[in-house]
Amino acid sequence: MAQSTPRRLARQLDHLRASFAHQPGLPFADLLPAEAGTALGAAREPVYTPLVTAWLFLAQVLDPDGSCRRAVARLLAWRSATGRPPCAAGTGAYCKARQRLPEGGLHALVRATGRTLHDRAAPPWQWRGRRVIIVDGSTAFLPDTPANQRAYPQPDGQRPGLGFPVLRFVVLFCLATGAVLEAALCPYRGKGTGEVSLLRRVWGGLGPGDVLLGDRIYCSYFEIALLQRRGTDVVVRKHQSRRTDFRTGGRLGRHDHRVAWAKPRRPDWLDEGAYRSLPASLTVREVRVHVGAPGFRVRRYEVVTTLLDPAGAPAAELGALYRQRWQAELDLRSLKSALRMERLRCRTPAMARKELWAHLLAYNLVRGVMAQAAHEHHRAPRSVSFTGAVQTVLAFGPVLAGAAPAARAAHLRALWAALAAHRVGDRPGRVEPRALKRRRRNYPPLTEPRNHARQRLFQAA
Repeated sequence: MAQSTPRRLARQLDHLRASFAHQPGLPFADLLPAEAGTALGAAREPVYTPLVTAWLFLAQVLDPDGSCRRAVARLLAWRSATGRPPCAAGTGAYCKARQRLPEGGLHALVRATGRTLHDRAAPPWQWRGRRVIIVDGSTAFLPDTPANQRAYPQPDGQRPGLGFPVLRFVVLFCLATGAVLEAALCPYRGKGTGEVSLLRRVWGGLGPGDVLLGDRIYCSYFEIALLQRRGTDVVVRKHQSRRTDFRTGGRLGRHDHRVAWAKPRRPDWLDEGAYRSLPASLTVREVRVHVGAPGFRVRRYEVVTTLLDPAGAPAAELGALYRQRWQAELDLRSLKSALRMERLRCRTPAMARKELWAHLLAYNLVRGVMAQAAHEHHRAPRSVSFTGAVQTVLAFGPVLAGAAPAARAAHLRALWAALAAHRVGDRPGRVEPRALKRRRRNYPPLTEPRNHARQRLFQAA
């Protein structure tokens, strides 16, 4: 097809980059790799080429409307503005083109864009010169179709036919930029579907010198030992089943010591050879963190780490680093709320997985624009609002896509200035009661004015 020639393919890739405000010469300009076109497959028809289809798919998951009709209307408007003949207004051809997109290609682009952001994070954005990666898991609901129920069954506690299929996923986030480095998907229930099992599927993205930050579910002897063998350090909250006694081990300071964990029995997922290759004991460091701010559910907790040198990783900084784990919760909220990934729309398992990878890729591209804005205005990417970035990128998208190269630079400067102006509020020690005036699941109702409930939290501290 004429649309698949290298020159046309390069123009389509440039258009896709322009839609997400990429500009040659900037640190994150090549966030979409040059091989993006080949990763998405060969063109089979002249209108919905893989890159055009991917562009529409990404715009669709970013758009609050999110409908296929809106995506096709966007293509019609673009073809009209660029002097191309119009295509059919129906959605059938677009839906078939989405089905032809390879799931592996979308997954590869998520990894490539995330790794580019992670590797180019500026030193001031890092923790003591180390690149920190946060691991966390969540779920997404799928439409209640027979195919989705077979592939991703609803939870056991729900009556058949009264629940929705649930897909579980675990994500590795870059702490500095918020980018998704890797992710793994599986059903919500069944053997090998837990978050720790999914971590073992994605830790190939971790390398020597990285620091993995996780909740206490990841506090496991075998996971820590195997990650340490890869050269990856770990900072996790200590699991509640482990007893803490700071009178034992090698004392490093008040509520700070090194201790040896004995190797447990071999789990079913670990083969005998790998089990025997692990040491009989694992030396870790345990640090108790005291929470002085009012309103927190816990007053103290223990952090387990393989960073054994107190000079290289002071106890106070380890406690502050673990508190940064909450950034993963905010990143998941950005995916599930700002990008509406909590409830996927596609009605087959294969398309639902592609939709999830499209969400992650669009998320990374927005993070790339945020990193550009932060770089230009000498700020940290985490200080820029993700929701504000999505709204601004959507507003500037049509202007950038149709702008001449000479005018695009001015539009980009205006875009980055707008992004930098949408800052995340810095409210250290913020205290709010864990109750809501509007009734919602998992939260008790607020039965008094919020300022009175907040004052009671201060008095109880």
